[in-house]
Amino acid sequence: MNKAILTLGVLGGMGPLATVDFLQKLIEETPATRDQDHIPVIAYSVPQIPDRPPAIIGTGESPFPHMLAGIHTLRHAGAAAIAIACNTAHFWYDDLLQQGGVPILHIADAACADFAGLNIQRVGLLATQGAIAAGFYQSRLSARGIECLLSSADDQHALVLPAIEHVKRTELAQAHALATRAAQSLLKSGAQAIIMGCTEIPLAIEYQSSEVAAHCIDATRALARACVRWWQSELA
Repeated sequence: MNKAILTLGVLGGMGPLATVDFLQKLIEETPATRDQDHIPVIAYSVPQIPDRPPAIIGTGESPFPHMLAGIHTLRHAGAAAIAIACNTAHFWYDDLLQQGGVPILHIADAACADFAGLNIQRVGLLATQGAIAAGFYQSRLSARGIECLLSSADDQHALVLPAIEHVKRTELAQAHALATRAAQSLLKSGAQAIIMGCTEIPLAIEYQSSEVAAHCIDATRALARACVRWWQSELA
């Protein structure tokens, strides 16, 4: 297939900075020596998509029709596959796949694949309340024989969620301080590695160097690598 027409669609805007982070990591993970070696991308970044966690727990408008409209826009623009630059949005993965008419790469599949061949039994998860309630990380880790550790209720409300909110306000220094404390708490609880299972969390953790970063699996970067593998396999 011609590289010029094999295009990746990115459903983003949830949030905007996380979408840019995914696109940056997609470029970094692509083996390229010139412009023409990179993956053609169409990005749909619409921040007005309703918030995902409130919808999952039953207190907010469903973002599904808005996300589906975005996927239809990307498909009609020529996207051959879709990456969703938001972990929590994968709560609607099955319905989006069924009604969207285009393959969708799953961010949790990509992140959990990083544990293949590693002797890891306990993994911490930093994520939104919606992603935790959806359970797609827990089920995938369990299928690999890995226990999933969650932040305590206190840490979730005092550290994880405020860190995500700080990133959405582009207050990365404040987000970093909170997210690293949440990660340290999970490590002290016995986690051997931590999945940054919200696309805002890598932006917080990676804002500056820290000891916890070496223990973190970046789901955003894992999705970028999965997209590169998809593109390369389609061209083979």
